[in-house]
This record gives sequence, C-alpha cells and structure tokens, in this order.
Amino acid sequence: MARQDMTAVEGALPPGGLHHVADTLGYLAGRWRVERIVYDLSRDRQGTFSGTADFACEEPGAGLRHVERGEFIWGGVARPASRGHLFEPAGEGAAFVRFADGRPFHPLDLREGHCVADHPCAEDVYQGEFSVLAANRWRVVWTVRGPAKDLRLVTLHHRI
Repeated sequence: MARQDMTAVEGALPPGGLHHVADTLGYLAGRWRVERIVYDLSRDRQGTFSGTADFACEEPGAGLRHVERGEFIWGGVARPASRGHLFEPAGEGAAFVRFADGRPFHPLDLREGHCVADHPCAEDVYQGEFSVLAANRWRVVWTVRGPAKDLRLVTLHHRI
C-alpha cells in the first residue's frame, strides 16, 4: 500500500491534541471495536483484522484480561483470529502488559495520552506507539524490524 494510504489509516492527531486519561486501566476497561491493517513492508503486502477487544476485570485490583476476537484476512483468505494479554496495575495510573501466558511484554502509561514501548523478540524488535485520540478512541502502531520481520501494524480502537 502506498505511504499516503498508510497515513490516512493511521489518522492525524485530533485538533485539540491527545486525550489525557486519569487511569490507564480505567480507560481501557470495557468493549472496543478493533480495526487493524498489517503491512508486510518487505513483500509489499497487507492484511486486515476486524473484530472486538474486551478488557475485563476478573478480580478487584488484579488488572484486566484482554481478549481480542475477530477475522484476519491475509492473501485473500479469511480466518478466525484471537489473542489475549494481561494488563496489570503498575503504579499510580499506569499498567504493565503481559502475554496471556504471563511472560512480560511492555509497560503502558496512557495518562498523558501517549506512550512508546519496545519489546525485543529473538532478533526482531517491536516498537509500539499508543495514542489516546478521544474518550472513545485510541490507536496503536507497532513497527517490527529485524531479520525475520519488517512489519507495520496499525490498530484503531473505538469504544462500543
């Protein structure tokens, strides 16, 4: 996909700037509509994911369990897809994200409306940028670079 198309999907910042939140976990709690475009930059290919993400508290004070479900289309083939994470409290208003199996992933602090996080995975590096665009909309852009991957994943979340 052409660079100008990627920019349109990623979206411009809102006119008033990023939206600040008092508490990262409090902001994320609930159900979101998810739209993602996955760009394979090394092969000039793209796929899409469309579905929902639920951020639910299983025990008071224990954080949120994130479960994402939907359909992933790659190479014209649609298939069901899902993933999950654990979002734990990490200090006043911040969170720490773990994979569903408990392995550490990255810190997340959305109080200023923006957060950048890195995650090494074998020889590849995932660089994430999280932006709170409004009270009911946020975006994640992951750039993955290394010998195995050259990807850009752009995800928009809209509160349901």
